Amino acid sequence: MSSAQPRAGSRSPEAPSGAARGLVAVLALAGIVVSLMQTMMIPLVPDLPRLLHASASDATWAITATLLAGAVATPVMGRLGDMYGKRRMLLAGLCLLVAGSVTAALGEGLGPMIVGRTFQGLAAGVIPLGISIMRDELPAHRLGSAIALMGASLGVGGALGLPAAAFLAERVDWHVLFWASAGAGVLATVLVLALVPESPVRTGGRFDLVGAAGLSAALVCLLLAISKGATWGWGSASTLGLVGASAVVLGLWGRWELRTAQPLVDLRTTARRQVLLTNVASAVFGFAMFAVSLVLPQVIQLPEATGYGLGASLLTVGLVMGPSGLVMMAVAPLSARISRNQGPRTTLMAGAAVVAAGYLLGIVLMSSIWQLVLVSAVIGAGIGLAYGAMPALVMAAVPISETAAANSFNTLTRAIGTSAASAVAGVVLAQMTTSFGPLTVPSQNGFRTVMAIGAGAALVALAFAFLLPGRHFAAPSARPAPEPSPAPAEG
Repeated sequence: MSSAQPRAGSRSPEAPSGAARGLVAVLALAGIVVSLMQTMMIPLVPDLPRLLHASASDATWAITATLLAGAVATPVMGRLGDMYGKRRMLLAGLCLLVAGSVTAALGEGLGPMIVGRTFQGLAAGVIPLGISIMRDELPAHRLGSAIALMGASLGVGGALGLPAAAFLAERVDWHVLFWASAGAGVLATVLVLALVPESPVRTGGRFDLVGAAGLSAALVCLLLAISKGATWGWGSASTLGLVGASAVVLGLWGRWELRTAQPLVDLRTTARRQVLLTNVASAVFGFAMFAVSLVLPQVIQLPEATGYGLGASLLTVGLVMGPSGLVMMAVAPLSARISRNQGPRTTLMAGAAVVAAGYLLGIVLMSSIWQLVLVSAVIGAGIGLAYGAMPALVMAAVPISETAAANSFNTLTRAIGTSAASAVAGVVLAQMTTSFGPLTVPSQNGFRTVMAIGAGAALVALAFAFLLPGRHFAAPSARPAPEPSPAPAEG
């Protein structure tokens, strides 16, 4: 039985506004630090084989390891946060990020890099944990804007981290990137220790080790197939075997979760219409938002002689993508206002529509730097709107004792969507090519096709958002959400 007590948050509406602002600022900073880890490797990717003294296929494990570790850690840390304390698990995530950064900074070969990047990936649960802490600690009238800001931190860190990482990579030894990541992690850890209280909202109970192992195995098989499918071949025995294994393990895992008393993921809660549709929309939206990160850097860096490349540096890539992060942060209050007045369903629909519009602009505006800045900023605005709505939709439909687990599962669905986007875009760009001297490069029509796919995915996310129940905002409540009426037994 849950030990959580219904409560509106440990802070009352009369709590000092400075303390609330400090809490939000620190949690948002922690989110930005973790998202920086996602983009800091981008400037190094072309040179990884040389830097790590490894083959090109082996060097990609420095990226894949982070993806797999994050997928495994996100739901596990969410559940542990609900059981033993969200602040405690948030600190654990930040400490793992610091440990991983130091390991990679001190290492010289592929092994230390993979270990370090794996530790960094284990910090992926920090953002959903931060959102869950906000639900416990903030008064209702501050919660919407705080959630929107925390959700935007993922995009802010990624967008601002790319130009910073590109600048450092061009001018200093690559190890400095990881020392900088470690320093930022230490700063965030100290501030969390000083300013973020531990919530007394706990579920207690016994951790579902079998469920954690089963979900981890299924995710590793699925994401490994997605990330390595292009290298191994989409029809290869390895790729198909991993997809099949993932499906089998996922089925067995679901059967276990429905039968165990204290599951890692409460599938009955996840199956509620609002939670299920939000998670599906999140996965599709995750697919949509990632396409821009795959197209714009390549268009900017391809030589002008191709007729559509802009021949600019990686630093320019960062400067083009950077404003989108600032736009995400700027629209966070707007996202909260729309959710408060019209409901987070409307906010999610608006965000998806804006992202689709941004991709449609990208199909026709691809010939100069300012056009790509505009496209990136419009898509960033849509992402900022949607990121503030998705946690609000999930938390309005789950008990407070399951907040961290539900938010973490929602984050996981988005990550699966982005991984799928990378695979699909890779296939499209590998098939739609043109010759440039001795090289074969993606064609302009290939880039436009990926943009069109991104727009289509955003419209699909909009359709799922439209199917969400209710048009008005139900603020995340401390009271357990009502259970659905029992379905008639099937004969």
